[in-house]
Amino acid sequence: MGADSTPVDIAIAGGKIAEIGPLIAHSGPIQDGQGMFAFGGFVESHIHLDKAMILDRCPICEGTLCEAIALTAKAKAGFTEADVYLRASQVVEKAILQGTTRMRSFVEVDPRAGFRSLDALLRVGRDYAWAIDIELCAFAQEGITNEPETADMLAQALEKGAHLVGGCPYTDPDPQAHVEAIFELALRYDVDVDFHADFDLDPDNSILPKIAAETIRHGYQGRVSVGHVTKLAAMTPEALKTAAGLLAEAGIAVTILPATDLFLTGRGLQRLAPRGVAPGSVLSAHGVLVSLASNNILNPFTPFGDCSLARIANLYANVAHLARDVDMEQVFSMVTANAALQLRVPYGISVGSIADIVLIDAQSASDAMRSIAPVAAGWKRGRKTFERPRAKLYRP
Repeated sequence: MGADSTPVDIAIAGGKIAEIGPLIAHSGPIQDGQGMFAFGGFVESHIHLDKAMILDRCPICEGTLCEAIALTAKAKAGFTEADVYLRASQVVEKAILQGTTRMRSFVEVDPRAGFRSLDALLRVGRDYAWAIDIELCAFAQEGITNEPETADMLAQALEKGAHLVGGCPYTDPDPQAHVEAIFELALRYDVDVDFHADFDLDPDNSILPKIAAETIRHGYQGRVSVGHVTKLAAMTPEALKTAAGLLAEAGIAVTILPATDLFLTGRGLQRLAPRGVAPGSVLSAHGVLVSLASNNILNPFTPFGDCSLARIANLYANVAHLARDVDMEQVFSMVTANAALQLRVPYGISVGSIADIVLIDAQSASDAMRSIAPVAAGWKRGRKTFERPRAKLYRP
């Protein structure tokens, strides 16, 4: 079904969309879309496949960021390549069945994790390329200046096949030097950058000015992302406007992770706990590219998740007090076209484009967001990859 709710046919040839229009003449196999909404699939811009599904190893007591980092650091020392491959594969299969066609996953590379997780996820990426494109961000979760060997390991990870590099300044004793070290690696290997940043509710001492300055200094506009940035939710309107202007000027994309940010932030207050979710609509209004993502699935950072980006988007819309159709369409773009733009990959259904198509049981993008509409079927490069038939009622 088209964006204006008029039913259309989509013809596929050679893995690409050959024609779009009503009643296309054809001689090939047919899939009846039953009037469902067709789009290019969900794009997961921020997930951690390596540490998914480890709740059984990480008993949560405090539900804080510090605890989550500590529990995961202890657990990942025992990760094996086979273990990571199995858990990540299960998550990837769930994501495929939820209509995700592209994904950016972080993978921790440090003296505890070694290259076991990286090797496992590189294999997952190859084994599931028939249904989903996965890019890997070699990631320093626990600092660099306090553990200099991590920088060398990140470089090796990029040589082994990681697609970009990421850092976490708030876990490093010297956040400014941490940012510089990540950019040095990015420049050396000509790869994009993705930071976890400003993950607290103190409006002061933001690392964003440093990241923006380095981005502009190195001509990296459009190649840098920051995730979480929950500080933005605690800023005054004036400070938020300044921060948004800085991000827009530097061409830095923001990924909001509502399931994690809601779970971990605001625990110090006994009543009226803050939402702790960056104001994506305000950022968008100031020209910032914004996406929404899952972050984690069933671990101490996020003890929830079914890999549904429709559910994540609906959660964000609810928390952000959004209601209008135009707002729902914007939220839909945050898990589709915006996320693809952040990953710098082609996206969309148009003649000549790659035939990545997902059918969702809704009449429109806004309808899909409001109802967390179920995904029905998907194609990757013109090949059908999954089907989830509509539920049936058996009336007496």
